Amino acid sequence: MVYLFALIGFVLVMGFLALRFGWTKTPGAVDFNDRYFQAELNQIRQTAGTNSAQAIFANNRDKLGKVSYAWMKTPDWAVLKEAIAKDEAVIEQVSTETGVPSRLIVGILVGEQLRLYTSEREVFKQFFQPLKILGVQSQFSWGVMGMKEETAKQIELNLKDKNSPFYLGASYENLLDFKTEDVSSERFNRLIDSKNHRYSYLYTALFLKQIMHQWELLGYNISNRPEVLATLFNLGFNKSIPKAEPQVGGAEIDVGGEKYSFGGLAFQFYYSDELLDYFPWQ
Repeated sequence: MVYLFALIGFVLVMGFLALRFGWTKTPGAVDFNDRYFQAELNQIRQTAGTNSAQAIFANNRDKLGKVSYAWMKTPDWAVLKEAIAKDEAVIEQVSTETGVPSRLIVGILVGEQLRLYTSEREVFKQFFQPLKILGVQSQFSWGVMGMKEETAKQIELNLKDKNSPFYLGASYENLLDFKTEDVSSERFNRLIDSKNHRYSYLYTALFLKQIMHQWELLGYNISNRPEVLATLFNLGFNKSIPKAEPQVGGAEIDVGGEKYSFGGLAFQFYYSDELLDYFPWQ
């Protein structure tokens, strides 16, 4: 029993240290399509004469929407599409509440869930695939979006800090208020709720909105850059440095034998026909 408790203690301490020093973070990389994201899509936007994602796609459908990527043909995506569709109502609710387009939110979800599906193959075969459900994480990352605890805390602080470049205004200040004094437990439970993913989507939408606001203050509009927003979500607040030509990348994800970056997957989903009936461009 002494050895058992010693082992448990060792595992808990190592888990704490891993989180504290970032050992669990997946090394990021700049997407090999980064030049395309920065140059060719900018040219398309200029040709279209608009920043509207809907107009861009409508005017360039043959170039963007009809492209079929390898991950779209995998069993993982076939399952994930059905699982995401089940959450249409709650995602749209969060979109309305925050003003963040639902398709942007889903772009983040696609990357995180494909990463989880491919890294947890036995769980995928036993649960995700037959039940057509989203994976809910509860260890180093939380919920269907893989939210880190420190990121969740920062999102909460940004809602209250009027001096922060991420501050969104008084109307957003109370969106994440807690109902109990045990804030840590309440935060954990709201994010890992397997029956209602609302808080996972709400925290994600607020992260995206806070990042967009930070960049807009310095004159950069990235509200129509799903690949940049997804990259920053994957890397965290400390990597959000507004600039004219942000790079696209993040964690590398292997789907169906092909490697993609987190930001690259968000881009490919966003400008595709996939789930368009549920989450249209806005």
